[in-house]
Amino acid sequence: MPTVDKSTPITWTVGDARLTRIAELEVHWPFNVLLPGAEDVIDDYDWLRPDFVTDDGRMRLSMHAVVIESDGLRIIVDTCVGNDKSRPGAPPFEQLSTPFLDDFTAAGFDPATIDFVVCTHLHVDHVGWNTRLVDGQWVPTFPNARYLFVQAEYDYWRAEPQDYGPVFEDSVQPITDAGLADLVSPDHRINDEVWFESTPGHTPGHVSVIISSAGERAVITGDMIHHPLQFARPDMASSADYKADGTSTATRLEAFPRWSDGRLVIGTHFAGRTAGHIVATDKPDSWIFAP
Repeated sequence: MPTVDKSTPITWTVGDARLTRIAELEVHWPFNVLLPGAEDVIDDYDWLRPDFVTDDGRMRLSMHAVVIESDGLRIIVDTCVGNDKSRPGAPPFEQLSTPFLDDFTAAGFDPATIDFVVCTHLHVDHVGWNTRLVDGQWVPTFPNARYLFVQAEYDYWRAEPQDYGPVFEDSVQPITDAGLADLVSPDHRINDEVWFESTPGHTPGHVSVIISSAGERAVITGDMIHHPLQFARPDMASSADYKADGTSTATRLEAFPRWSDGRLVIGTHFAGRTAGHIVATDKPDSWIFAP
């Protein structure tokens, strides 16, 4: 079973922008659930512990949202798993009841004050709090926000049922029905400080989110990388990638050299400190994730 993550919200500043991580869950899974073969190499990288690997060698994965405060806007990136949702294909996420929304409010964010909801992709653990159950109906959690879905991602999952349960039906379609959805390009710009970067492979329309303010830069990865081990071994693709065609590996190999320019890298599923910097090693196509 997952554990409810009651950790204190983590805040970073990027120039004039402020980013806050609010956690929902942490799960400890065998590496072979997502990264087959990883068990054989995790001990080669001592920097993975304690933040990203448990004492007994399991992967630590966090389900969390990041709120970006930029130029007067409040933007939430990825909305975790959500409560009360039927997820028979993903037992750890079945019919959750967590205090995430209370924690979100306690961190200073009234859901009614969110301007934009960004989903890096439309998997089960990135759209859940798009909606909440009220009197038997799924209603938008952030009633005054515009929800930004990449067109190619939306089109794919509208036609392709997810193995986990009725994800599109309870967490995406109600947003469209409420007239709050905007279908956008994978290079969509929210304002002068926040925009999308196309990082396909995990899903067809997957994006990461770039923050650039007052000469500083950060990126929120989404699931183009699930675990920091993939910095050292970008060739290790996730078993959750929608196609095993090498696209996700190619995306990592293209992005990591650019992202090793000193920017803050915030992993969408990274537990512990969650953020750090990509540092090149003396091995080709291999990096470490340093504080």
